[in-house]
Amino acid sequence: MNTAIAPALAVSFAALALIGAPVQAQQVYKSVGPDGRVTFSDRSPVDSLAPPTGARTTTSVSGGPALPYELRQVAARFPVTLYTGGDCAPCASARNLLVARGVPFTERTVNTNEDIDALKRLSGATSLPFGTIGGQQLSGFSDVEWTQYLDAAGYPKQSALPAGYRQPVAAPLVVVQPTAPAPRADVGAAPRARAASRPASPPANRASNPAGIVF
Repeated sequence: MNTAIAPALAVSFAALALIGAPVQAQQVYKSVGPDGRVTFSDRSPVDSLAPPTGARTTTSVSGGPALPYELRQVAARFPVTLYTGGDCAPCASARNLLVARGVPFTERTVNTNEDIDALKRLSGATSLPFGTIGGQQLSGFSDVEWTQYLDAAGYPKQSALPAGYRQPVAAPLVVVQPTAPAPRADVGAAPRARAASRPASPPANRASNPAGIVF
């Protein structure tokens, strides 16, 4: 590592650690209300309705075997998210670097216009690959630069992932939520109302119909 750059990177990550949670949003949810209003959020509508829960035990990004303690601590402080596109050679290079080094990461794909708009809101640009290590943003791919930032964050230089670890499947950056259907009127109410409003048939003249048969 360039000794002149290393201290600056360390200070950068120390500052990011002091300001708290990472600033990046890993996934964007798009929902369309019954009135046609479009809403973008970093929380799923289902999650936003759920009551807050207690602290969760951190295992791994994929939900598989638990990560070693040191790697788990680094991944919790500086989670890595990679934003990629189709037919993108630099994106594949960034992915290969993370996989070879054993860095647990989340991958978001950018393919649709909505994905591109969301990426622009996150990064201020539309170039790929785009990565975040904690709150640090990396535009484009440089093996040297990405390695320096991973080193500064404290990720092991060699893979420490447990046997059986599976990298999570890449997911779209923007998840489109199904549109909530507008409430439907009771189609059976009108016929019933019409039937109820129909005047009752006048009683038959029993004098002319002694048996009381009604037709």
